[in-house]
Amino acid sequence: VQLQASGGGSVQPGGSLRLTCAASGLSFSSTTVAWFRQAPGKEREFVAAYNWGSTYYADSVRGRFTISRDNAKNTVYLQMNSLKPEDTAVYYCAAGSQNGRIITSQVRYKDRYRNWGQGTQVTVSS
Repeated sequence: VQLQASGGGSVQPGGSLRLTCAASGLSFSSTTVAWFRQAPGKEREFVAAYNWGSTYYADSVRGRFTISRDNAKNTVYLQMNSLKPEDTAVYYCAAGSQNGRIITSQVRYKDRYRNWGQGTQVTVSS
């Protein structure tokens, strides 16, 4: 299984970016998919998840970020709007096992995810 994240970059506060995560060897439609992020010196934290047709967000990004999935392309997106300097981090896509959706109450826990992408840097700065 390989997850390939892309789309990171540098933007000014208030700007937008769309991250993409493409999978090989795993069907995103059969499992839970999520985005996490890790800022320098901090723990990796939950950002958003797509599970059983529902979406879940961290309080810090709700209303600004949107996670979506394209089954035909086996790709997951994270649309990030109204970006803030505190959104600066390396963003990782993660997925559960094939045919192994994660219990909804646990989608925020990184140790529930079996598969991880390599990360893409997002920098928000003026």
